[in-house]
Amino acid sequence: MKRIGVVGLGYVGLPLAMEFCRKNLPVFGLEVDETRVRQLRRGRSYVSDVASSELAGFARKGLFTASADDRGLSACDAVLVCVQTPLRKTKEPDLGRIVAAMETIARRPRLGRLVVVESTVFPGATEEVVLPILSRGGRKLGRDFFLAFSPERVDPGNSRYTISNTPKVVGGVDAESTRRAVALYERIVARVVPVSSARTAEMAKLLENSFRAVNIALVNEMAQSCRRLGVDVWEILAAAATKPFGFMPFQPGPGIGGHCIPKDPQLLTWKLKLLNFEPRFIQLATAINGGMPAYVVERIGGLLNRLRKPLRGSRVLLLGVAYKAGTSDYRESPALDIMQLLIEAGAQVSYHDAFVPRLRLAGKAFSSRPLTAAALRRADCVAITTAHAGVDYARVARAARAVFDARNATAGISRRNVETL
Repeated sequence: MKRIGVVGLGYVGLPLAMEFCRKNLPVFGLEVDETRVRQLRRGRSYVSDVASSELAGFARKGLFTASADDRGLSACDAVLVCVQTPLRKTKEPDLGRIVAAMETIARRPRLGRLVVVESTVFPGATEEVVLPILSRGGRKLGRDFFLAFSPERVDPGNSRYTISNTPKVVGGVDAESTRRAVALYERIVARVVPVSSARTAEMAKLLENSFRAVNIALVNEMAQSCRRLGVDVWEILAAAATKPFGFMPFQPGPGIGGHCIPKDPQLLTWKLKLLNFEPRFIQLATAINGGMPAYVVERIGGLLNRLRKPLRGSRVLLLGVAYKAGTSDYRESPALDIMQLLIEAGAQVSYHDAFVPRLRLAGKAFSSRPLTAAALRRADCVAITTAHAGVDYARVARAARAVFDARNATAGISRRNVETL
Protein backbone atom coordinates (compact mmCIF):
# COMPACT_ATOMS: atom_id res chain seq x y z
CA MET A 1 0.00 0.00 0.00
CA LYS A 2 1.50 3.31 -1.06
CA ARG A 3 -1.22 5.72 0.08
CA ILE A 4 -4.11 5.31 2.53
CA GLY A 5 -7.42 7.15 2.35
CA VAL A 6 -9.53 7.75 5.45
CA VAL A 7 -13.09 8.98 4.94
CA GLY A 8 -14.39 10.76 8.04
CA LEU A 9 -11.89 12.44 10.36
CA GLY A 10 -13.72 12.24 13.68
CA TYR A 11 -12.98 10.40 16.93
CA VAL A 12 -12.28 7.21 14.96
CA GLY A 13 -10.87 8.37 11.65
CA LEU A 14 -8.35 10.96 12.80
CA PRO A 15 -6.53 8.73 15.35
CA LEU A 16 -6.51 5.94 12.74
CA ALA A 17 -4.95 8.28 10.18
CA MET A 18 -2.25 9.28 12.68
CA GLU A 19 -1.42 5.61 13.34
CA PHE A 20 -0.63 5.05 9.66
CA CYS A 21 1.42 8.27 9.53
CA ARG A 22 3.52 6.98 12.45
CA LYS A 23 4.49 4.07 10.18
CA ASN A 24 5.48 6.51 7.43
CA LEU A 25 2.45 5.67 5.31
CA PRO A 26 1.00 8.80 3.66
CA VAL A 27 -2.67 9.42 4.42
CA PHE A 28 -5.29 11.43 2.54
CA GLY A 29 -8.16 12.33 4.85
CA LEU A 30 -11.54 13.22 3.36
CA GLU A 31 -13.78 15.25 5.66
CA VAL A 32 -17.00 16.94 4.54
CA ASP A 33 -16.94 19.40 7.46
CA GLU A 34 -14.90 22.28 6.06
CA THR A 35 -14.48 23.85 9.50
CA ARG A 36 -12.65 20.71 10.59
CA VAL A 37 -10.56 20.73 7.43
CA ARG A 38 -9.45 24.31 8.10
CA GLN A 39 -8.45 23.35 11.65
CA LEU A 40 -6.47 20.36 10.45
CA ARG A 41 -4.67 22.41 7.82
CA ARG A 42 -3.62 24.81 10.57
CA GLY A 43 -2.24 21.86 12.49
CA ARG A 44 -4.96 21.97 15.16
CA SER A 45 -6.53 18.80 16.47
CA TYR A 46 -10.13 18.70 17.72
CA VAL A 47 -9.80 15.10 19.00
CA SER A 48 -8.42 14.60 22.50
CA ASP A 49 -6.42 11.50 21.53
CA VAL A 50 -4.50 13.36 18.78
CA ALA A 51 -1.86 15.93 19.72
CA SER A 52 -1.81 19.06 17.57
CA SER A 53 2.01 19.04 17.54
CA GLU A 54 2.13 15.53 16.05
CA LEU A 55 -0.63 16.31 13.56
CA ALA A 56 1.19 19.45 12.38
CA GLY A 57 4.46 17.53 12.11
CA PHE A 58 2.94 14.88 9.84
CA ALA A 59 1.36 17.60 7.69
CA ARG A 60 4.72 19.38 7.28
CA LYS A 61 6.37 16.10 6.22
CA GLY A 62 3.63 15.50 3.64
CA LEU A 63 2.42 12.36 5.41
CA PHE A 64 -1.02 13.76 6.19
CA THR A 65 -3.35 15.77 3.98
CA ALA A 66 -6.92 16.74 4.84
CA SER A 67 -9.47 17.97 2.32
CA ALA A 68 -13.16 18.28 1.61
CA ASP A 69 -12.39 17.61 -2.07
CA ASP A 70 -12.64 13.90 -2.89
CA ARG A 71 -10.22 13.97 -5.85
CA GLY A 72 -7.41 12.86 -3.57
CA LEU A 73 -9.05 9.43 -3.24
CA SER A 74 -7.99 8.58 -6.79
CA ALA A 75 -4.42 8.02 -5.61
CA CYS A 76 -5.34 5.84 -2.60
CA ASP A 77 -4.61 2.10 -2.69
CA ALA A 78 -6.78 1.50 0.38
CA VAL A 79 -9.72 3.52 1.69
CA LEU A 80 -11.02 3.14 5.23
CA VAL A 81 -14.53 4.46 5.94
CA CYS A 82 -15.06 5.93 9.42
CA VAL A 83 -18.29 7.90 9.14
CA GLN A 84 -21.16 8.03 11.62
CA THR A 85 -24.06 5.58 11.36
CA PRO A 86 -26.78 7.12 13.54
CA LEU A 87 -30.29 5.92 14.23
CA ARG A 88 -33.36 7.63 12.87
CA LYS A 89 -36.09 8.74 15.26
CA THR A 90 -37.84 5.49 14.38
CA LYS A 91 -34.76 3.60 15.71
CA GLU A 92 -33.95 2.36 12.22
CA PRO A 93 -30.30 2.55 11.06
CA ASP A 94 -29.41 5.56 8.95
CA LEU A 95 -26.68 4.47 6.54
CA GLY A 96 -26.88 7.67 4.51
CA ARG A 97 -23.29 8.65 5.32
CA ILE A 98 -22.04 5.16 4.44
CA VAL A 99 -23.88 5.26 1.11
CA ALA A 100 -22.55 8.73 0.32
CA ALA A 101 -18.98 7.67 1.18
CA MET A 102 -19.20 4.58 -1.04
CA GLU A 103 -20.64 6.53 -3.95
CA THR A 104 -17.75 8.97 -3.61
CA ILE A 105 -15.21 6.13 -3.55
CA ALA A 106 -16.88 4.56 -6.60
CA ARG A 107 -16.55 7.87 -8.46
CA ARG A 108 -12.79 7.80 -7.83
CA PRO A 109 -11.89 4.23 -8.84
CA ARG A 110 -8.44 2.69 -8.57
CA LEU A 111 -7.71 -0.81 -9.85
CA GLY A 112 -7.23 -3.34 -7.06
CA ARG A 113 -8.17 -0.95 -4.28
CA LEU A 114 -9.04 -2.29 -0.83
CA VAL A 115 -12.09 -0.70 0.81
CA VAL A 116 -12.66 -1.33 4.52
CA VAL A 117 -15.75 -0.28 6.48
CA GLU A 118 -14.93 0.64 10.09
CA SER A 119 -18.27 2.29 10.87
CA THR A 120 -20.60 0.11 12.92
CA VAL A 121 -23.41 -1.37 10.82
CA PHE A 122 -26.03 -4.09 11.13
CA PRO A 123 -24.98 -7.67 10.22
CA GLY A 124 -25.00 -8.05 6.46
CA ALA A 125 -24.72 -4.35 5.60
CA THR A 126 -21.27 -4.61 3.99
CA GLU A 127 -22.53 -7.17 1.49
CA GLU A 128 -26.11 -5.90 1.13
CA VAL A 129 -25.49 -2.13 0.97
CA VAL A 130 -21.81 -1.44 0.26
CA LEU A 131 -20.94 -4.19 -2.24
CA PRO A 132 -23.66 -3.27 -4.80
CA ILE A 133 -22.49 0.36 -4.87
CA LEU A 134 -18.85 -0.56 -5.49
CA SER A 135 -19.92 -3.12 -8.12
CA ARG A 136 -21.70 -0.59 -10.32
CA GLY A 137 -20.50 -0.21 -13.90
CA GLY A 138 -19.45 -3.83 -14.15
CA ARG A 139 -16.68 -3.62 -11.53
CA LYS A 140 -15.97 -6.99 -9.96
CA LEU A 141 -15.01 -7.94 -6.42
CA GLY A 142 -11.66 -9.72 -6.40
CA ARG A 143 -10.48 -8.02 -9.58
CA ASP A 144 -11.31 -4.31 -9.58
CA PHE A 145 -11.65 -3.90 -5.81
CA PHE A 146 -11.56 -5.76 -2.51
CA LEU A 147 -13.95 -5.23 0.39
CA ALA A 148 -13.79 -5.96 4.12
CA PHE A 149 -15.29 -4.92 7.44
CA SER A 150 -13.15 -4.18 10.49
CA PRO A 151 -15.00 -2.63 13.45
CA GLU A 152 -13.40 0.33 15.16
CA ARG A 153 -12.40 -0.25 18.76
CA VAL A 154 -11.52 3.30 19.74
CA ASP A 155 -12.01 4.27 23.38
CA PRO A 156 -11.53 8.08 23.57
CA GLY A 157 -9.36 9.15 26.48
CA ASN A 158 -8.00 5.64 27.13
CA SER A 159 -4.20 5.89 27.19
CA ARG A 160 -3.72 2.22 28.13
CA TYR A 161 -5.46 0.64 25.16
CA THR A 162 -4.87 2.45 21.88
CA ILE A 163 -5.25 1.46 18.23
CA SER A 164 -1.82 -0.16 18.12
CA ASN A 165 -2.25 -2.54 21.08
CA THR A 166 -5.98 -3.32 20.75
CA PRO A 167 -6.58 -6.50 18.70
CA LYS A 168 -8.22 -5.77 15.34
CA VAL A 169 -10.99 -8.01 14.02
CA VAL A 170 -11.11 -8.26 10.21
CA GLY A 171 -13.60 -10.02 7.96
CA GLY A 172 -13.60 -9.79 4.19
CA VAL A 173 -16.42 -10.34 1.72
CA ASP A 174 -14.10 -12.91 0.13
CA ALA A 175 -10.89 -14.65 1.24
CA GLU A 176 -8.56 -12.38 -0.72
CA SER A 177 -10.20 -9.28 0.75
CA THR A 178 -9.61 -10.68 4.23
CA ARG A 179 -5.97 -11.42 3.42
CA ARG A 180 -5.33 -7.92 2.08
CA ALA A 181 -7.10 -6.21 4.98
CA VAL A 182 -5.11 -8.28 7.49
CA ALA A 183 -1.86 -7.31 5.74
CA LEU A 184 -2.84 -3.63 5.88
CA TYR A 185 -3.73 -3.57 9.58
CA GLU A 186 -0.66 -5.59 10.52
CA ARG A 187 1.31 -2.47 9.59
CA ILE A 188 -0.15 -0.61 12.58
CA VAL A 189 -1.72 -3.14 15.01
CA ALA A 190 0.15 -5.70 17.12
CA ARG A 191 -2.51 -8.40 16.70
CA VAL A 192 -4.97 -8.78 13.84
CA VAL A 193 -7.77 -11.36 14.22
CA PRO A 194 -9.18 -12.60 10.89
CA VAL A 195 -12.69 -14.06 10.92
CA SER A 196 -14.63 -16.03 8.32
CA SER A 197 -16.69 -13.20 6.82
CA ALA A 198 -17.63 -9.54 6.93
CA ARG A 199 -20.95 -10.52 8.52
CA THR A 200 -19.09 -12.28 11.34
CA ALA A 201 -16.99 -9.18 12.01
CA GLU A 202 -20.11 -7.00 11.98
CA MET A 203 -21.82 -9.27 14.50
CA ALA A 204 -18.75 -9.40 16.75
CA LYS A 205 -18.85 -5.63 17.13
CA LEU A 206 -22.52 -5.65 18.05
CA LEU A 207 -21.97 -8.44 20.57
CA GLU A 208 -19.20 -6.44 22.27
CA ASN A 209 -21.39 -3.41 22.85
CA SER A 210 -24.57 -5.36 23.56
CA PHE A 211 -22.63 -7.18 26.28
CA ARG A 212 -21.68 -3.85 27.79
CA ALA A 213 -25.18 -2.40 27.50
CA VAL A 214 -26.79 -5.43 29.17
CA ASN A 215 -24.31 -5.49 32.06
CA ILE A 216 -24.56 -1.74 32.61
CA ALA A 217 -28.34 -2.14 32.72
CA LEU A 218 -27.97 -4.91 35.30
CA VAL A 219 -25.94 -2.75 37.69
CA ASN A 220 -28.20 0.26 37.06
CA GLU A 221 -31.15 -1.87 38.10
CA MET A 222 -29.10 -3.20 41.02
CA ALA A 223 -28.44 0.37 42.21
CA GLN A 224 -32.17 1.08 42.30
CA SER A 225 -32.82 -2.25 44.03
CA CYS A 226 -30.16 -1.58 46.69
CA ARG A 227 -31.64 1.82 47.51
CA ARG A 228 -35.01 0.22 48.18
CA LEU A 229 -33.35 -2.47 50.29
CA GLY A 230 -31.40 0.11 52.28
CA VAL A 231 -27.95 -1.24 51.37
CA ASP A 232 -24.92 0.41 49.70
CA VAL A 233 -24.57 -0.68 46.06
CA TRP A 234 -20.91 0.39 46.01
CA GLU A 235 -20.03 -1.77 48.99
CA ILE A 236 -21.83 -4.69 47.37
CA LEU A 237 -20.02 -4.22 44.06
CA ALA A 238 -16.66 -4.01 45.83
CA ALA A 239 -17.41 -7.20 47.76
CA ALA A 240 -18.56 -9.09 44.65
CA ALA A 241 -15.45 -7.96 42.74
CA THR A 242 -13.22 -9.86 45.18
CA LYS A 243 -14.38 -13.12 43.57
CA PRO A 244 -11.49 -14.17 41.31
CA PHE A 245 -13.69 -15.96 38.76
CA GLY A 246 -17.15 -15.69 37.22
CA PHE A 247 -17.68 -11.97 37.93
CA MET A 248 -16.82 -8.88 35.92
CA PRO A 249 -17.38 -5.53 37.69
CA PHE A 250 -19.48 -2.81 36.06
CA GLN A 251 -20.52 0.46 37.71
CA PRO A 252 -23.96 2.08 37.71
CA GLY A 253 -24.39 5.62 36.41
CA PRO A 254 -26.93 8.13 35.08
CA GLY A 255 -27.29 6.32 31.76
CA ILE A 256 -25.22 5.42 28.71
CA GLY A 257 -23.78 7.71 26.06
CA GLY A 258 -21.31 8.08 23.24
CA HIS A 259 -21.27 6.87 19.68
CA CYS A 260 -21.51 3.12 20.38
CA ILE A 261 -23.31 1.69 23.38
CA PRO A 262 -26.66 3.55 23.07
CA LYS A 263 -26.84 2.82 19.33
CA ASP A 264 -25.14 -0.45 18.42
CA PRO A 265 -27.46 -2.87 20.27
CA GLN A 266 -30.40 -1.22 18.53
CA LEU A 267 -28.83 -1.91 15.12
CA LEU A 268 -28.89 -5.58 16.03
CA THR A 269 -32.44 -5.33 17.41
CA TRP A 270 -33.66 -3.76 14.17
CA LYS A 271 -32.05 -6.44 12.01
CA LEU A 272 -33.33 -9.33 14.14
CA LYS A 273 -36.89 -7.98 14.14
CA LEU A 274 -36.79 -8.15 10.34
CA LEU A 275 -36.08 -11.85 10.83
CA ASN A 276 -39.07 -12.23 13.20
CA PHE A 277 -36.91 -12.57 16.30
CA GLU A 278 -37.27 -10.48 19.48
CA PRO A 279 -33.92 -9.89 21.27
CA ARG A 280 -35.55 -9.48 24.68
CA PHE A 281 -32.41 -9.02 26.77
CA ILE A 282 -31.20 -6.16 24.57
CA GLN A 283 -34.60 -4.47 24.52
CA LEU A 284 -34.91 -4.66 28.30
CA ALA A 285 -31.38 -3.28 28.77
CA THR A 286 -32.21 -0.41 26.42
CA ALA A 287 -35.30 0.43 28.46
CA ILE A 288 -33.46 0.31 31.82
CA ASN A 289 -30.52 2.41 30.64
CA GLY A 290 -32.82 4.84 28.86
CA GLY A 291 -34.76 5.38 32.09
CA MET A 292 -31.74 6.30 34.20
CA PRO A 293 -31.80 10.08 33.50
CA ALA A 294 -35.39 10.24 34.78
CA TYR A 295 -34.36 8.21 37.84
CA VAL A 296 -31.51 10.65 38.54
CA VAL A 297 -33.88 13.62 38.31
CA GLU A 298 -36.31 11.82 40.63
CA ARG A 299 -33.46 11.29 43.11
CA ILE A 300 -32.43 14.95 42.90
CA GLY A 301 -36.02 16.04 43.52
CA GLY A 302 -36.34 13.69 46.49
CA LEU A 303 -33.09 14.86 48.07
CA LEU A 304 -34.09 18.52 47.65
CA ASN A 305 -37.47 17.76 49.23
CA ARG A 306 -35.63 16.32 52.20
CA LEU A 307 -34.01 19.75 52.58
CA ARG A 308 -37.44 21.44 52.19
CA LYS A 309 -36.51 22.78 48.75
CA PRO A 310 -38.75 22.27 45.71
CA LEU A 311 -37.07 21.27 42.46
CA ARG A 312 -38.69 24.24 40.73
CA GLY A 313 -36.43 27.22 41.28
CA SER A 314 -33.57 25.22 42.84
CA ARG A 315 -30.06 25.73 41.52
CA VAL A 316 -28.62 22.45 40.23
CA LEU A 317 -24.97 22.20 39.18
CA LEU A 318 -24.03 19.23 36.99
CA LEU A 319 -20.43 18.03 36.99
CA GLY A 320 -19.66 16.65 33.54
CA VAL A 321 -21.75 16.71 30.38
CA ALA A 322 -19.47 14.61 28.14
CA TYR A 323 -20.55 10.98 27.90
CA LYS A 324 -17.34 9.89 29.67
CA ALA A 325 -14.42 11.41 31.53
CA GLY A 326 -11.49 12.85 29.61
CA THR A 327 -13.26 13.65 26.33
CA SER A 328 -15.21 16.50 24.76
CA ASP A 329 -17.64 14.10 23.09
CA TYR A 330 -21.17 14.60 24.45
CA ARG A 331 -23.04 12.64 21.78
CA GLU A 332 -25.95 10.76 23.37
CA SER A 333 -24.72 11.81 26.82
CA PRO A 334 -27.31 11.10 29.52
CA ALA A 335 -26.28 14.39 31.14
CA LEU A 336 -28.10 16.21 28.32
CA ASP A 337 -31.30 14.30 29.09
CA ILE A 338 -30.87 15.11 32.78
CA MET A 339 -30.38 18.79 31.96
CA GLN A 340 -33.49 18.81 29.78
CA LEU A 341 -35.65 17.09 32.40
CA LEU A 342 -34.42 19.43 35.14
CA ILE A 343 -35.16 22.49 33.00
CA GLU A 344 -38.64 21.17 32.22
CA ALA A 345 -39.18 20.75 35.97
CA GLY A 346 -38.31 24.42 36.52
CA ALA A 347 -34.81 24.01 37.97
CA GLN A 348 -32.05 26.55 37.32
CA VAL A 349 -29.40 24.36 35.67
CA SER A 350 -25.70 25.04 35.15
CA TYR A 351 -22.79 22.72 34.45
CA HIS A 352 -19.04 22.37 34.77
CA ASP A 353 -16.99 20.38 32.24
CA ALA A 354 -13.46 21.43 31.36
CA PHE A 355 -13.65 19.48 28.09
CA VAL A 356 -16.97 20.98 26.93
CA PRO A 357 -16.74 24.78 27.27
CA ARG A 358 -20.02 25.40 25.42
CA LEU A 359 -23.06 23.51 24.21
CA ARG A 360 -26.57 24.10 22.90
CA LEU A 361 -29.59 22.28 24.26
CA ALA A 362 -33.11 22.77 22.96
CA GLY A 363 -32.05 25.98 21.23
CA LYS A 364 -30.45 27.48 24.34
CA ALA A 365 -26.73 28.19 24.79
CA PHE A 366 -24.90 27.01 27.91
CA SER A 367 -21.33 27.63 29.04
CA SER A 368 -19.24 25.66 31.49
CA ARG A 369 -19.04 27.35 34.91
CA PRO A 370 -15.76 27.41 36.83
CA LEU A 371 -15.81 24.89 39.69
CA THR A 372 -15.14 27.08 42.70
CA ALA A 373 -16.15 27.13 46.36
CA ALA A 374 -18.50 29.99 45.49
CA ALA A 375 -20.17 27.90 42.77
CA LEU A 376 -20.64 25.04 45.22
CA ARG A 377 -22.03 27.43 47.83
CA ARG A 378 -24.59 28.84 45.39
CA ALA A 379 -25.83 25.40 44.27
CA ASP A 380 -28.71 23.73 46.06
CA CYS A 381 -27.62 20.41 44.54
CA VAL A 382 -24.40 19.23 42.86
CA ALA A 383 -24.69 16.08 40.72
CA ILE A 384 -21.87 14.12 39.06
CA THR A 385 -23.29 13.28 35.65
CA THR A 386 -20.40 12.10 33.51
CA ALA A 387 -21.33 8.50 32.79
CA HIS A 388 -19.38 5.56 31.42
CA ALA A 389 -18.89 1.96 32.42
CA GLY A 390 -15.19 2.57 33.01
CA VAL A 391 -15.70 5.38 35.53
CA ASP A 392 -15.19 4.33 39.13
CA TYR A 393 -18.16 6.13 40.66
CA ALA A 394 -17.37 4.81 44.12
CA ARG A 395 -13.96 6.46 43.97
CA VAL A 396 -15.51 9.68 42.65
CA ALA A 397 -18.03 9.68 45.48
CA ARG A 398 -15.32 9.16 48.11
CA ALA A 399 -13.28 12.00 46.61
CA ALA A 400 -16.37 14.22 46.59
CA ARG A 401 -17.00 13.52 50.26
CA ALA A 402 -13.40 14.49 51.08
CA VAL A 403 -13.66 17.70 49.05
CA PHE A 404 -17.01 18.63 50.57
CA ASP A 405 -15.76 17.94 54.10
CA ALA A 406 -12.69 20.11 53.50
CA ARG A 407 -14.88 22.93 52.19
CA ASN A 408 -17.61 22.56 54.77
CA ALA A 409 -16.76 25.81 56.51
CA THR A 410 -17.02 27.87 53.31
CA ALA A 411 -19.36 25.90 51.09
CA GLY A 412 -21.92 24.87 53.68
CA ILE A 413 -21.88 21.26 52.52
CA SER A 414 -21.41 18.34 54.90
CA ARG A 415 -20.73 14.63 54.54
CA ARG A 416 -24.30 13.74 55.44
CA ASN A 417 -25.56 15.73 52.43
CA VAL A 418 -23.57 13.61 49.94
CA GLU A 419 -25.57 10.84 48.29
CA THR A 420 -24.86 8.29 45.55
CA LEU A 421 -27.19 6.36 43.23
